[in-house]
Amino acid sequence: MKKIGLMMMFAALSVISFAHIGTGRMNVDISSSTIQWTGNKVTGSHTGMITVKAGSVSVENGELKHADVTVDMNSMTCTDADMSDEYKQKLIGHLKSPDFFGTAEHATSNFVLTKFTKGKDGMYDVTGVLTIKGIKNEVNFPARVQISEKSVTVDADMTFDRSKYDIRYGSGSFFDGLGDNLIYDDVELKLHVVASI
Repeated sequence: MKKIGLMMMFAALSVISFAHIGTGRMNVDISSSTIQWTGNKVTGSHTGMITVKAGSVSVENGELKHADVTVDMNSMTCTDADMSDEYKQKLIGHLKSPDFFGTAEHATSNFVLTKFTKGKDGMYDVTGVLTIKGIKNEVNFPARVQISEKSVTVDADMTFDRSKYDIRYGSGSFFDGLGDNLIYDDVELKLHVVASI
């Protein structure tokens, strides 16, 4: 009887522990999270960083149920190694202007998770709503997600089409005959987002 009682207690503890792993609400760790952006044009590309301002994720029984991440658009920087500081400032100033992201009026962008489907080898299919300049569009991308009792880590490469957010400058979707002045619509993001209790 004693042996049976111990086995039942162990089984109950195992169930409780499993249910507790990765359950609850976690805040995004701003200092550990990074977003790298890359914009491409006919004559080359530019790369930089942008900072997560706030965010949270909710996990239930080891599965991601909700995520809401806000980005500080005024934190945008350029990291091009072959560019002078003066030109970097000029580029970032233009990207913050109404020609592109209009950060004086639209200081933040936001992503809200709407669907999260488990794949193979730690990969997930992520769908959500990305809001830029007050315009909302659905985005979808694969992500590697690690969920533990006290943290969630998401690594992903995603792309959004700037023309869907009425960012027209140098876009072939709005203008013809741009030649070498063409700037491609797709903006690439490399995401590393960490949330913890």
